[in-house]
Amino acid sequence: MFVDHLSAAGDGQLPGLFGFLAKIDQARSQFQVEFDRLLLQFTYPEFHTLRLKHFESRRREIWRLNDGKIQAVPPIKTQAGLRLTYTAFIMESLHFLLSAWPGTGSPLAEWQVMAGYAVFAVSYVVFALGKLPGMKIDRPGMAIIGAVLMVAFRIMTAREALRFVDFSTLVLLFSMMLVVGCLHLSGFFDWITGQIIARLKPRHLLPTIIFITGILSAFFVNDIICLVMVPFALLATKRMGLKPLPYLLAVATAANIGSVATITGNPQNMLIGSFSGLSYRYFLGRLGPVALIGLLLDWLIIRRLCGNGDVTGKAEDLKSAIPQVSARELRKPAIVITLVLIGFIAGVPPAMMAAIGAALMLITRTRNPRLVYDEVDWGLLVFFVGLFLIVGGAENAGLTSYLFSFADRFNLQDTGIFTAVTAVLSNIVSNVPAVMLLKSIMPAFHDARNGWLVLAMASTLAGNLTITGSVANLIVVERSHDEVHIGFWDYSRVGIPVTLATLAVGWAWLTWVR
Repeated sequence: MFVDHLSAAGDGQLPGLFGFLAKIDQARSQFQVEFDRLLLQFTYPEFHTLRLKHFESRRREIWRLNDGKIQAVPPIKTQAGLRLTYTAFIMESLHFLLSAWPGTGSPLAEWQVMAGYAVFAVSYVVFALGKLPGMKIDRPGMAIIGAVLMVAFRIMTAREALRFVDFSTLVLLFSMMLVVGCLHLSGFFDWITGQIIARLKPRHLLPTIIFITGILSAFFVNDIICLVMVPFALLATKRMGLKPLPYLLAVATAANIGSVATITGNPQNMLIGSFSGLSYRYFLGRLGPVALIGLLLDWLIIRRLCGNGDVTGKAEDLKSAIPQVSARELRKPAIVITLVLIGFIAGVPPAMMAAIGAALMLITRTRNPRLVYDEVDWGLLVFFVGLFLIVGGAENAGLTSYLFSFADRFNLQDTGIFTAVTAVLSNIVSNVPAVMLLKSIMPAFHDARNGWLVLAMASTLAGNLTITGSVANLIVVERSHDEVHIGFWDYSRVGIPVTLATLAVGWAWLTWVR
């Protein structure tokens, strides 16, 4: 961008451009008068925020609004460089101002604006209910329909649609599914199951399930970990003569709590990691303690409400049912996953590192690749693509301005209020659609980095509130329904206190570490 080139310019650095830059600087003062007049008349909160940040409180830094992210540019060390960068920022701001000014920047007709809002509203109703009443249209199906309608009504062009799709998020999600799928097929999780079942005593099973599920969910996608841990919990409780319900609830709640720790823990965190630009290490350092304290609280609450390993039935000898896995088969997956995790911590872009890991996993002479592809949740990927386009179309229709107004009216920059709003919205429309909606207001936050962390924390931990609060919960219920019935109240009596306690910890921690 123009700002990038000019921010590096200083006294004597680009002598051949001095005449050209002088003319630009002269034009700046004339443009500034009109720009300020429009800016003062504008009532949307984002421009008040821009005026405060860009022209008053941060004079030694120039901030750039770029695809929903705020990125800091290093301070300009010379007076000439500062003036020139300021000029470039003002000139670039013209397009941003006119694109949001009612009636001047948007080429959409009134019927297109109304159609955009209608498609957005119907789509989010389906996301909230899980399907369209009276029809067999689920969330991915509605995402496809909504995306097609946004383009068909010319609310966005096909070229714009590509711009709204965040491909780094899709690559990260797809690659992690491949990596974890290969681990599953290689018997990695079965090996962990066998090691634990052979050595545990009944009173140790609950904390083991909670912390193993939480730790695995932190580094891999939590939904896939639930698919693995449910059979483990059922097998272990049979072997020890325990009632399985508390341990299945532990799998569901711990998967959500543990996944809050990292960018790769769940789909909404992947979205946030991509849009915010936060590094994997920074994310882990800020939210890792929330996950650890949350897992401890999860154990204490479930033990208090459901007991801790009291044998109520006859233990069964299930040694033959414990999976037997060759250590040789685990060698390659262990090396690859170690390299991927080291890359994450070292600062390699998560999407790139996950893609490298997935490519290495697919290099094989023995495994049919179709078995790996079957491990991928294609419906979730389709849902993400459609959701990008639905929210992008709504933004073209003017949704962002209303969100900024809402954020200003209810003071969403307060950590406690933003935590509560995110938690409620995540339980109404599900966490991924909630994050896609709320990401639009992040540029207006005075502390955008903390805002992204609050969004990740609240949208994830809120998934424990009800049985339908997250996909992980539904996986646990569906995978165990042949042996155990988990009713709404069975889950809620644990989920509600766990959610309230962990949200309180997350709010307090992010308020304190700021």
